[in-house]
Amino acid sequence: MATVEQHVEQEISQARNGAARDGDHAHPEIPVENPATGARIATVPDLDGDAVAELATRARAAQPGWEAFGFEGRAQVLLRMQKWLMDNADRVTETIVSETGKTYEDARLAEVAYGGGAFGFWAKNAEKYLEDERVHTAAVAVKGKKLILRHRPLGLIGVIGPWNYPLINSFGDCIPALAAGNSVILKPSEVTPLTSLLLAEGLRESGLPADVLQIATGRGETGAALIEQVDMIMFTGSTKTGRKVAEAAARRLIPASLELGGKDPLLVLRDADVERAANTAVWASMMNAGQTCISIERAYVEAPVYDEFVAKVSEKVRALRQGQSGAPGSVDVGAVTFPPQLEVLEDHVSDAVGKGARVLVGGKRGEGAGSFFQPTVLVDVDHTMKIMTEETFGPTLPIMKVADEDEAVRLANDSVYGLSGSVFGRDTDHAESVARRLDTGAVCVNDAIVNYFALELPMGGAKASGLGSRHGAGGIRKYCSQQALLVTPRALARKKDLTMFPYKARTSKLLAGAFKLLYGRGKRD
Repeated sequence: MATVEQHVEQEISQARNGAARDGDHAHPEIPVENPATGARIATVPDLDGDAVAELATRARAAQPGWEAFGFEGRAQVLLRMQKWLMDNADRVTETIVSETGKTYEDARLAEVAYGGGAFGFWAKNAEKYLEDERVHTAAVAVKGKKLILRHRPLGLIGVIGPWNYPLINSFGDCIPALAAGNSVILKPSEVTPLTSLLLAEGLRESGLPADVLQIATGRGETGAALIEQVDMIMFTGSTKTGRKVAEAAARRLIPASLELGGKDPLLVLRDADVERAANTAVWASMMNAGQTCISIERAYVEAPVYDEFVAKVSEKVRALRQGQSGAPGSVDVGAVTFPPQLEVLEDHVSDAVGKGARVLVGGKRGEGAGSFFQPTVLVDVDHTMKIMTEETFGPTLPIMKVADEDEAVRLANDSVYGLSGSVFGRDTDHAESVARRLDTGAVCVNDAIVNYFALELPMGGAKASGLGSRHGAGGIRKYCSQQALLVTPRALARKKDLTMFPYKARTSKLLAGAFKLLYGRGKRD
């Protein structure tokens, strides 16, 4: 059986062959490392603006034929890809683990499982969300005419993906864009490009026409070049970079959908099932080493259950196994995928400790090879500390005691971010009422993170957490433009309407009186 390194070389060769078509000149290479070991596993080309422009030319040429497949034809390709992904799940899992350093479970049970669901979901629902809609009107002037709202693909979509979830949050955004009939150029993170290259290979084997999906490997300059070539940009990443993407898109007057930073709060009410709240808090803050856009990054716990919650969380975090992923079930927490993120983690923890916080578990880099940060629990925290106000993006959980739910809600909303949140309470109706008070794009009650797998629900942020959303109807309609059609049937298509030239005093007065009668009668108080 071929090794993952051999598979990777095959995927990269495909990318180089495609990139070479822009003039057969060599591109600088970007090393790809396994963050769990520090070993280099591959290199990929760093494409320049000319190469990206050539990709765009080919993508635009291919798009009309792909759109002509229709919903049924495109769905068949996506369903074949769903089967391909399940048949090649081991290979995909190995690739994800090798370039991210995450655990087997974080790759297989999160990323691959999401991909399997997403290919089937968009194959089934794209037509339902995008089919022509008959619109009924209250306007007297157009009564009897046929009004239609339709959605048509924008043409060429650019996707710029993050390093934390190369399948879910990078390649996953390509699926609805393709289902809508667009061509797509995906620029994955230069830290984790190999998964995207492998999945593009899978789509080719599943019948996707050439150049409909292309992978543009490269650094930030490649992403900037991509924005200059496409009809819409989908970006997932930091708020700082997201602002730059939005500015570049605004200069070209193209739409941008942005999923940006988060500082997601967990609220534990006094009637909560503390055992479930603790189990969820540990998993939702530590899974994928805390590198999830909707990770629990801060907890607010009502005083009556605070001590019990802290004790349970600390015990569970101490028991976590961290290291390089091997067989299923071998470790719980993997590596920090982007090594510079370790500096952010150290800075946030040291800042908190310097201002009076206590570290109950962890708090340091892991020892030995690889980029690891110990699963960490802090208490005695407040909003003067970075770890409670800035995105940490690592395996940390600061816990703050609050007097009541009102204080918890106030502190949860005291953030520039508003991506997601969670509320725990046995009285679910009451917990839901608290959840409705949070200024976030999504909230789970007695749960966390799993809402992301409900593809029928929109997933997007408020405030500095982004613009637009993925999933649901909006998650595919954003890749389309709206077109309004008004059709006057032959029976109503007279030679001349009453409102056409030349205006006549008698006709104008009659029409004005009719409108006054129509819109002016009825009580107003």
